[in-house]
Amino acid sequence: MYRVRRARDYRLRTHLVERLLARVGGNGWMAELAYRAGVQPPVVVDTLALCLPAPAPVLPALRIAFASDFHAGPTTHPQAIAAACATLAQLQPDLLLLGGDFVSLDVRHIEPLATLLGRVPAPLGRFAVLGNHDLWADDHPIVRRLTVAGVQVLINANQRLPPPYDHVWICGLDDPTSGQPDAQATLHGADGVRIVLMHSPEGLELLGSYRFDLAWCGHTHGGQIALPSGRPLWVPPGRWNRRYPQGRYALDQPPGAVLIVSRGVGYGGLPLRLFAPAEVHVATVTWEHVRVESSPSPPATRG
Repeated sequence: MYRVRRARDYRLRTHLVERLLARVGGNGWMAELAYRAGVQPPVVVDTLALCLPAPAPVLPALRIAFASDFHAGPTTHPQAIAAACATLAQLQPDLLLLGGDFVSLDVRHIEPLATLLGRVPAPLGRFAVLGNHDLWADDHPIVRRLTVAGVQVLINANQRLPPPYDHVWICGLDDPTSGQPDAQATLHGADGVRIVLMHSPEGLELLGSYRFDLAWCGHTHGGQIALPSGRPLWVPPGRWNRRYPQGRYALDQPPGAVLIVSRGVGYGGLPLRLFAPAEVHVATVTWEHVRVESSPSPPATRG
């Protein structure tokens, strides 16, 4: 189950650049120009192999697709979003996870995106969290429209997968910067493998030393503008955003946990990318037969 919070006015908290974009580029001309210039190319697919614990010695592999930061609005061309959703469908995942920032500036942009996401086949479910841009725009209609499309939005809540993966919980943490995140509520009752879905790496601060196995997030865009080495020139403020700007990371705390940070699909601020291409992920999860820990770790602050 998930909790739909009252729609709140986040517009007063948006950055000046967001307001300028709404005034100057609200009709999408910037995205149109960038798309025609070839600086909004199709997403790349990052293919991963992961291993998670399981209580049974033999279990079928689990195929997970993940995408984040669509930013449907004036800076991301509709064709770039449509191509990304078509790619997700072609990946034929068992499970679709979505990391938030579905829209930029205006909730009306959720309508075509939700329709496309609802067409991605995912027999084990489609799960999402909200991002800061969704909260700034107005979370209530976004949650409602995603729900109609068959996407379950998890707000400090979790959902157990059906058999044969019923030892796995998808745990959705509310946005760390603009939401009301509650790590304890997010993980409550998730007594097996915990796959955490959150919008940004800053969620690690809130998770503390709670046990989890795998975490997915976006928000950073990999800098969106990076050096040829892939090192971002700028990432959103925050200790964990800077430490984990994009890619796969093995975490020291909790031991054995893996964090995957996506560069995302869309464009925030500037309607272009340089050495930080848009991406979606597909992971094939295989299983190691071990005893799955059933008791949560006590909360603590990361050092």
